[in-house]
Amino acid sequence: MSNLQDAMLYINGEIRPSSDNAYYDNIGPWTGEVVGRAADATAADVQQAIDSARHAFDHTDWSSQHEQRHELMKKYVKALWDKRALLVDISRFEAGAAMGAAARAHIDGALNGADDLLKCFEQVTWQEDRGVKNENGFDTKRLVTHEAVGVVGAITPWNVPLYVNIGKVVAALLAGCTVILKPAPDTPLMGSVMGEIAQQVGLPPGVFNVVTSSDPAMAGEMLTKDPAVDLISFTGSTAVGKLIMQNGAPSLKRVFLELGGKSAFVVLDDAPNFAQTVMGSMVVFHAGQGCAYPTRLLVPKSRYDEAVKALEMAYAGFDSKWGLQDEPSCIMGPLISKKQLDRVASYTDIGKQDGARLLAGGKVRSDKGNGFFFEPTCFVDCTNDMRIAQEEIFGPVLVVIPYEDDEDAIRVANESVYGLGGAIFGSTERALEMAKKIRTGSMSVNGGTSITGDLPFGGYKQSGIGREWGLEGIEEFLETKAIGIRAS
Repeated sequence: MSNLQDAMLYINGEIRPSSDNAYYDNIGPWTGEVVGRAADATAADVQQAIDSARHAFDHTDWSSQHEQRHELMKKYVKALWDKRALLVDISRFEAGAAMGAAARAHIDGALNGADDLLKCFEQVTWQEDRGVKNENGFDTKRLVTHEAVGVVGAITPWNVPLYVNIGKVVAALLAGCTVILKPAPDTPLMGSVMGEIAQQVGLPPGVFNVVTSSDPAMAGEMLTKDPAVDLISFTGSTAVGKLIMQNGAPSLKRVFLELGGKSAFVVLDDAPNFAQTVMGSMVVFHAGQGCAYPTRLLVPKSRYDEAVKALEMAYAGFDSKWGLQDEPSCIMGPLISKKQLDRVASYTDIGKQDGARLLAGGKVRSDKGNGFFFEPTCFVDCTNDMRIAQEEIFGPVLVVIPYEDDEDAIRVANESVYGLGGAIFGSTERALEMAKKIRTGSMSVNGGTSITGDLPFGGYKQSGIGREWGLEGIEEFLETKAIGIRAS
């Protein structure tokens, strides 16, 4: 197991330890052992980060020099690409990504997304001429300008840390905001390295700051409550998202949230390669630790037995293909922590108590090593009102639900407090019409890619507020101002 470098704070352009020189252990999911350590920020450190970001926004030209800022961010993204090998190692040893997942969604997906954001920046309209209007007896020339919101608190999760960090940080900096990044306690180094690279490429002091902390709440509480922070961008659980909205209410802080999901994978009776498509619904990539991952498989009753047999074959064939740390083709490793392992494991009993049938998996796999391994799991004979069908498990657990017809499939897909992602397979015209009726922020039709760096990503209902990525993701960090100039 690799020893990772220390994750340090990055505040006002300086890489440094916490003010009391305290550190906490960075635990590796593959072994359950310490792989590094991270600076444990104090409240004073967090306050200094807020003050630095506030000063950089209020007293420098960062927000107004659009082309200069764009060029500097190009250098920053290039420097991230130059560190690709290091970032892959961090995602493997800190976040528990298998090699096949580390190189794909974790790192290349994040860096390609950063390139997309740089291109989307060129589409931002900073000033619009709305023409002359005669009002109150005289002509007024009208302008509408778009300008940075201000100081952003970016609070990010542990599942795909670089991807989420970039989606918030790069977009906010391109918009002209200043940023305080608070990574999850489980994945501090991925955020810290972003601070190191910012210093190397010469981002102005205070424009970008990183605070790592073992306390999951302290820094986030400060960011969400401080009036000096203008906007909070949070990715994580719906419960914490609701708390953030409460914390920001007294200052009417702008909040946008990317929260939980329980997305549906709908297979129609006319889907080409029906059995193969059903097999492809297994929840295994990065151990199912993805908010938009479709974890409810909806199959027609007319072909239900066929679907179950296909899943039996798929899970049996996959047993020897996961939990392999150094295998480039492996896409499933451990869960992030012992806490998450215990939580996911508890759903085995919950599913059985609800009356579902355990088709595959359901066990902690200590034979894979001392890390946090839970085997790919599938429940069949489920109904949509079961807890395993309604609650976000955030692990390698698939729930299979039969449906009667197209309208019933849409009903089941929509009977959820969440609405983040989804997929549907069938004849294209039919599948597309159904996709439009499923209330989620993104939908894949017949395997099409609906989540990329140049498309907006976010949820309906309790899956969130606002959009990340794409032009819309940059515009989330902008305010709109109307200006009237008397012309006569």
